[in-house]
Amino acid sequence: MKRIHVVAAVIRGLDGRILIARRADTQHQGGLWEFPGGKVEAGESVEAALARELNEELGIRVTRSRPLIKVSHDYPDKHVLLEVREVDAFEGEPHGAEGQPLAWVAPRDLAQYDFPQANRPIVAAARLPDQYLITPDELEVPQLLKGIQKAVAGGLRLIQLRAPDMYDPKYRDVAVDAVGLCAGKAQLMLKGPLEWLGDFPAAGWHLTAAQLRKYAPKGRPFPTDRWLAASCHNAEELALAQQMGVDFVTLSPVQATQTHPDAAPLGWEEAQRLIAACPLPVYLLGGVGPGEREQAWQAGAQGVAGIRAFWPAA
Repeated sequence: MKRIHVVAAVIRGLDGRILIARRADTQHQGGLWEFPGGKVEAGESVEAALARELNEELGIRVTRSRPLIKVSHDYPDKHVLLEVREVDAFEGEPHGAEGQPLAWVAPRDLAQYDFPQANRPIVAAARLPDQYLITPDELEVPQLLKGIQKAVAGGLRLIQLRAPDMYDPKYRDVAVDAVGLCAGKAQLMLKGPLEWLGDFPAAGWHLTAAQLRKYAPKGRPFPTDRWLAASCHNAEELALAQQMGVDFVTLSPVQATQTHPDAAPLGWEEAQRLIAACPLPVYLLGGVGPGEREQAWQAGAQGVAGIRAFWPAA
């Protein structure tokens, strides 16, 4: 069966809300909500197809867009390649030019709408920021909490509490404080035994590669209303993350790092190849910082993750 090439847009308004449209009942996956877009014609670039489709469907002219995510999905009756771009600047007032209902939705509320199955990673990508802070180890607790507070105040919206040198009860105490600092402002991702899941309902969970290998065959350990992520380093681990139904992954190391000097870096070319085969939002990690964000987008990544490059200066 031939794969249909489709372009779609995550259109962001000035207030951060995202525009979605409802498919006509007569269409494939009719009655469900979608991100506006349509088929890429033969010989047409993705950007040209996006501009044409959004003009026809919504009556707007795109003035700025960037790659967000690519998703291949096989329905029983149709195989699609969805190439998604984020549009954050356009001219005109969007309206349902083909009679389709539209809605401007806060990113956190997207999960309440019914989308086609292929759109699940796109919904995750639309809700996630483009930077993921991982806390440094070897910090005293007051210093660690102060840094998290500063990072949240500076606009970082996704933070992993990584403290491999802490013993379990101490990590749990710090996690309680970190949850409070992030409440309503940033999504906190915790690490640790899955037995702790019930104690931190507001937090997401970031699995180590070892946990991924152990638990992936058992499936997702909690419902989709909580974020689940995993650390990946190769194609096998990315496949396990998909099997488990995680929401996003980190892929590392892209370049040599101080933290893991012995790990062989993937390099940008191999990272791009791995991302192309993975229908999940991917944060590139290892020797990258905010300055590599644009390069990460062009490689197909959600954005960049890191420790030192993202940690606020004292």
